Amino acid sequence: MCPAGQQPDPHGTSEERTANAAFAALLEDSAEELYESAPCGYLSTLMDGTIAKINTTLLDWLGLEREAVVGRKRFTDLLTVGGKLYHETHFAPLLRMQGKIGGIALEIKQAGGARMPVLISSVVKHGGTGEPLLIRTTIFDARDRRTYEQELLRARNAAEEARKQAEADRARLQDALAVLQQSLLPATLPHVPGVEAAVHYRTASPDQLGGDFYDLFPLDSKRFAFFLGDVCGKGPQAAAVTSLTRYTLRAAALHDPDPVSALTTLNTALHERYTGSGDARYCTVIFGILEPDPVTGQVTVRLAAGGHPPALILRAGGAADFLPTPGGFLVGALPDARFATATSVLAPGDTLLLYTDGLTEARTGKDRTTLYGDEALRDFTAGHAGNPPHALIQALTGLLDDFGDGLDDDTALLALGIPTPTPDPRTENTA
Repeated sequence: MCPAGQQPDPHGTSEERTANAAFAALLEDSAEELYESAPCGYLSTLMDGTIAKINTTLLDWLGLEREAVVGRKRFTDLLTVGGKLYHETHFAPLLRMQGKIGGIALEIKQAGGARMPVLISSVVKHGGTGEPLLIRTTIFDARDRRTYEQELLRARNAAEEARKQAEADRARLQDALAVLQQSLLPATLPHVPGVEAAVHYRTASPDQLGGDFYDLFPLDSKRFAFFLGDVCGKGPQAAAVTSLTRYTLRAAALHDPDPVSALTTLNTALHERYTGSGDARYCTVIFGILEPDPVTGQVTVRLAAGGHPPALILRAGGAADFLPTPGGFLVGALPDARFATATSVLAPGDTLLLYTDGLTEARTGKDRTTLYGDEALRDFTAGHAGNPPHALIQALTGLLDDFGDGLDDDTALLALGIPTPTPDPRTENTA
């Protein structure tokens, strides 16, 4: 509502009229001013490239006076040597064929000798009868873009170098892990008179140190000791336990070869080392003694087990069954651990198989949820009973291959077999 007797000003207040006039003045740039002061460079050239017109923006970038350019220079005179070559071989031919070309990255020369990256677009202007009259060219400053591209390229190169370095570091780490893993296992198995031995070791991941271990070594001229086990955990910590376990068992066996005594010594060493450390460490082990009888060809096996899966005995006649060692405690878990013992005699053609639970706990089936299990292992090995240890290990290696990604844990296998005597050809001929 307006006060009585007062009508609204149809043109607004004086302040509004002043603001509108100022805004209108801003929009009254002439076409010439827009051309000369545009945020990009403009130039027009004759068909031979002679510059006929150029705006102030481009002259400022070049650092040249108009009189030194118009009618005196060709478009290619503004380009670097590489730009001239590209113009002659690509730019100009494409422009003649297509009548226009856009977004070409080139460099122009500045008066001080510097180079300025630009993006160039050109179009041919034709007359009424279609004849080409001149070329209109627009030039955009690409310095910020060039900086961005260079930064992007540097970042990409840095990322590529980092990737290569990471791959090299990974390869060196895997080599170091392989060397360390080899140091935790015997390089070769010794010859045991009257016994054949075969072994296989597989880590679930090449990036981690395995926690399984085994060994076979002489106690004296008649007896040999063997062991196989599994340390809890993976990596360097588990490797430290493996190293301590292996050398403790070797030293303990040389001092007192009784299997229970050897495991008791190891239990004391592990429990004292890791009790109170906040990182309890323990392992499962089977430790045994082989006593060959050169007269009968049989081998007596005395062993003790601490929390480890039972050994399997494959008889020459085709039977396979476990050698029970129930109730043995985990080694290193308790200060006073009890270990289970067992004794058996291997006759010619028999094989004793020791293994870690990576084999029996492999996941099988389409959904990979069913564990392979002890009974399946017994049934599988029964089909290879009577075969020499190396043939048994070869068959089990194929089984591990078949598990594929169902094999989650490391697996160690040790087979000790009594060879079947080779018949004497002279006796056969006599018969």
